[in-house]
Amino acid sequence: MEGASPEGVLLAGAIALVALSGLPGLIARKGGSGGERLSALLVGAGALLGLVASARVLFLGGGFRVELPSPLPGGPLLLAADPLSALFLVPVFLVPALGAVYGLGYWPEAEHRRDARKLRFFYGLLAASMAIVLLARSGVLFLVAWEVMALAAFFAATTEDRQPSVREAGWIYLVATHAGTLGLFGMTALLARTTGGFAWEAPDGGLAVTASSSVVFLLAVVGFGGKAGLFPFHFWLPGAHGGAPSHVSAVMSGVMLKVGLYGLLRVVSLYGAPPAWWGGLLLLLGAGSALFGAALAAGQGDLKRLLAYSSVENVGIVTTGIGLALLGRSAGRPEWVALGLGGALLHVLYHSLFKPLLFLGAGAVIHGAGTREMDRLGGLLRRMPRTGAAFAVGCAAALAFPPLAGFFSELVVYLGLFRAFAGPDSSLLAAFAAPALAVAGAVALAAFAKLFGVVFLGSPRSEAASHAHEAGPAMRGPILVLASLVAVAGLLSPFLAPGVDAAIRAWVAPAVPPGSVEALLHPVPPLASVVPLGTVAAWGAAFLALAALVAGLLALRSRRASLVRGATWDCGYARPTARMQYTGSSFGDWISGRLTPNAAASPLEVRLPEGSFPRQAAVSAPAPARDPLLLRLLEPFASRWAQRFHDLHALQEGRLTIYLVYVLGTLVALLAWSALRGWIPPR
Repeated sequence: MEGASPEGVLLAGAIALVALSGLPGLIARKGGSGGERLSALLVGAGALLGLVASARVLFLGGGFRVELPSPLPGGPLLLAADPLSALFLVPVFLVPALGAVYGLGYWPEAEHRRDARKLRFFYGLLAASMAIVLLARSGVLFLVAWEVMALAAFFAATTEDRQPSVREAGWIYLVATHAGTLGLFGMTALLARTTGGFAWEAPDGGLAVTASSSVVFLLAVVGFGGKAGLFPFHFWLPGAHGGAPSHVSAVMSGVMLKVGLYGLLRVVSLYGAPPAWWGGLLLLLGAGSALFGAALAAGQGDLKRLLAYSSVENVGIVTTGIGLALLGRSAGRPEWVALGLGGALLHVLYHSLFKPLLFLGAGAVIHGAGTREMDRLGGLLRRMPRTGAAFAVGCAAALAFPPLAGFFSELVVYLGLFRAFAGPDSSLLAAFAAPALAVAGAVALAAFAKLFGVVFLGSPRSEAASHAHEAGPAMRGPILVLASLVAVAGLLSPFLAPGVDAAIRAWVAPAVPPGSVEALLHPVPPLASVVPLGTVAAWGAAFLALAALVAGLLALRSRRASLVRGATWDCGYARPTARMQYTGSSFGDWISGRLTPNAAASPLEVRLPEGSFPRQAAVSAPAPARDPLLLRLLEPFASRWAQRFHDLHALQEGRLTIYLVYVLGTLVALLAWSALRGWIPPR
């Protein structure tokens, strides 16, 4: 539809409110709370408008297409909304709104006078730029919004830049994101050369696949995969997400990673018949990312870094579904498309709920206990019962426990993989991806068992943990909302399926001419027709009702029963201490050491007692597991080139005459090169 529309007006207002949400804080009186409250109110109002517009596009068939005049090269700026972009807009508006409220308690200006205003400004700019990226249909506008998003994320993530680790993680992120942006510049240029313009629109039947198309695809995988945290382009993610304020980590992990996946989906949708190796490559990268992310998560001793590596695993699950959908388009198997992309899109939605829940819960732990080192925590369930219960819901959803949110999306992806390798036109890559995801799930179970057990169960391992306290209402409110959504979202899958079907059709539509034989003979089936979502949801609701009934009866019985305390058999240890408990390092080092041996922590150093009357024994804990890509490849590469550039410092004489000689020599070399080119006869 050309011109304005209700959805377009709503989205324009939503983006404006969110983008400008940081300005009241810059103008308001320092030390007051009025500016930050107004900022959170603007983000919430913008989110409400954006969610209404997204729902209209997703479920009511709305949408818009607008061309705006622009002084930039590449023609007018094209913005459009369809069900695919609307589905990704839902977390873009929902999560930042909850994070803005959470920030009132987690990062108040009264306690962070130096950087609270800067954080709110870039926080709103980050959310608004992500929305523009999802609506952009011209390469120039897309790249501008993409760069604004990257810089806003950098400044928001490095809020605590006084810490050396945060500065280091910020610079690694900046280098990684701009390396990916360089690939996107090349991709955009090749697309413009193919289509004759910068508009990201395909003719009926889609673009023809040529040699340059494969280059476009590979550049898209590098550029968008880097932003999504897909292995092996993930190396920036753990540090950036771990060092950022927790509500910023929630937005980056729950939302920004999905923007990278959206870009990849949008570009590959322009091609009519993608080759099979495109889908195969994404299957391999997705399965590898899931395995690698789960293994590195199991070896982490830092609460937020563990959650960050878990996001690498979940991005791998989504990428596996996208790869299966591409294989389905190549093989003419529409049910593979429905299951692969349907599961991927459901996981996009559900991961944007349970991962922000976990990051906000981690922020509550840091706020209440003063540390994010798991080996210094323990016993927090008794002191922070509400946070612990919400965190348990998030962990269960991340592990795809039925009937929570993550279960339904992973079930759809698994069913798609089973169909792909068990039926006709079977794919061997799908036969590899299914068990790889299963192994990743088992390793993730160990990682989250370690996380919840070490942090919330047992006894406090430090004085700070023993005095931990619940967060305030501003922090607990968003955590409770997300926990409630995670608990019921899976049961709502049958109602979300029509919106997911609309998004799948929007992805397939550019490649299939309307009324063609392909559209008539091979339509993508509705998701509910290939997966019994209603039946599964009904059984899940019955299970939850039964679990609630049993829990209620046990609680009632415990209240009526008299409690008797007494000593138990101590197994020869009269006074066990908190140091005798399992630690996060001992629990996870075995797993990470075998799946990623180059990243394993150093072994325990034990000094045993000696002599007849020993005085002292000691055990030193291992260092946390490190990313093998950084450890074995990127850090040596950077060090080597840093040394070479350092050797060039000798050329910096500091004298103007020397620099003029350099300029003269360069000019002479360029003139000589031009002359030589003129002497060479043309072929």
